Amino acid sequence: MGILIGLVRHGSHDDLGTWLSGRTRDVALNAAGREETAALARRLAGRGVVGITASPRRRTVETADILGAGLNLTPVLAPDLDEIDFGRWSGRRFAALDGDPDWECWNTARGTAPTPGGETMAAAVARAMRHIDHLAGQGGGPVLCVSHCDVIRGVVAQVLGLPLDNLLRFEIAPASVSWLMAHGQGAGHVIAVNGTA
Repeated sequence: MGILIGLVRHGSHDDLGTWLSGRTRDVALNAAGREETAALARRLAGRGVVGITASPRRRTVETADILGAGLNLTPVLAPDLDEIDFGRWSGRRFAALDGDPDWECWNTARGTAPTPGGETMAAAVARAMRHIDHLAGQGGGPVLCVSHCDVIRGVVAQVLGLPLDNLLRFEIAPASVSWLMAHGQGAGHVIAVNGTA
């Protein structure tokens, strides 16, 4: 049994590239993010999507709601798709983190580097994969999982068998969709990454 999973990153918001929003800055989509997401919903119409699950953050819930409106589906919250718990880094400006040796280590050694009082990259990937494995066990038509950039990168890396240290080698843009065929127990294959058109 398996299932086609579309890993959707939330649309753009005003913190993007400036703040590490994490779980503490619960930001809304901006106008560009709402339009990006509406465009994604139009592209996905007629593709047979039967379900949408989403991280509980405001930006992912809004993304899922726009997709749901366009696809005539009601999104379901999935806490396992939540943003990484960045601990004391959450809600800080990226500029303030530049030069922090622990932050530099996190960005070069995601497989082993901890966050200050938060969770590891491996823990975040494990919980997201747990949700995907659950969906795979149910089977059925394609399901969208609306989550966050690094969580999606981690899932893609896991399925590809790549070390988590290599996460920053590929892009996951706002309102992009990456497709997996998930078979359960962490097994599957990647079909497409970072689809934005």
